[in-house]
Amino acid sequence: MTYPTHLLPTTVVGSCPQPDWLVDRARLQSHGVPRTHAQDMWRVRPEWLEQAQNDATILAIREMERAGIDIVTDGEIRRESYSNRFALALEGIDETQPGQVRSQSGRTTPVPRVVGKIRRTGPVERMDAAFLLRNTDKATKITLPGPFTLSQQAQNEYYRDDEEMAMDYAVAVNEELLDLKATGVDVIQLDEPWVRTAPDKASRYGIRAINRALQGIPGPTVVHICFGYAAVVANKPSGYSFLPQLADTVAEQISIEAAQPRLDLGVLRDLAGKRIMLGVLDLGDPVVETADTVAARIRDGLRYVDPSRLIPAPDCGMKYLDRQTAFGKLKAMAEGAAIVRRELAG
Repeated sequence: MTYPTHLLPTTVVGSCPQPDWLVDRARLQSHGVPRTHAQDMWRVRPEWLEQAQNDATILAIREMERAGIDIVTDGEIRRESYSNRFALALEGIDETQPGQVRSQSGRTTPVPRVVGKIRRTGPVERMDAAFLLRNTDKATKITLPGPFTLSQQAQNEYYRDDEEMAMDYAVAVNEELLDLKATGVDVIQLDEPWVRTAPDKASRYGIRAINRALQGIPGPTVVHICFGYAAVVANKPSGYSFLPQLADTVAEQISIEAAQPRLDLGVLRDLAGKRIMLGVLDLGDPVVETADTVAARIRDGLRYVDPSRLIPAPDCGMKYLDRQTAFGKLKAMAEGAAIVRRELAG
């Protein structure tokens, strides 16, 4: 199916909840957001894991379709986190002895340790994209961690500096994106939450790395930024330290978290040339929004963004929600978008 042509097409940021029969959610939570392998989270034996992931992916696709979502993903069901599956598949990484990165809060997290030149040696998510295309008639999207974020989630023991490392990550990401587009997937999204966490570095080379990763990629492209999963980050700032700069990316769309942090949407003026994937679902609130609440958040966005440029979405990935809550929120979003769509049509 081609990209939707109606106003306010709905989508998801990427992940959907993985079923409890597939993952041990307590172990997943104990890892935080895994940067290295977290294979102990899977409940299914290795010889049956791919089959189980296939089944769970179809469930996620059907839930998005049933909720009324216009542009669906594979739910990132096969991933332990949004980034580690791709990050650990690259050459130049020592998987046996992870490095460490200390967060702003002082937490130490195991991360990939870079001991050689970063290279992509073969497809990583091509099967995921092809499986998604075989199992839906909706428009499709596949996500990938962005090169700047990958460079900030690694311990550099090879490159002269992180900028050089980020540019090699960008080449690897670009090669993967070209392969993904060849499957026929409609939309490509880069997840780049760390441009907000390290704005000084992002100002120096983040945009250049993102643009290199998106070089030659046809069709709609997205850069997603957020303040982190609601299940992991409770107290969120009310503004971004790195947002206007994303106007200089070649990405067609910028995806921002807005509902939970109650973002002042006046910042969208700085992205006047982009389509905006606007977060209208608060994933930190277990209460399912009403369609009217979502419609009100969409109307707030339309004060600053033309209807032809607004795409309602959740704030972030829905991985850490329970399935019933995630479905209810997605359904409310689809219904809220339909309300505003009818208003715009008069």
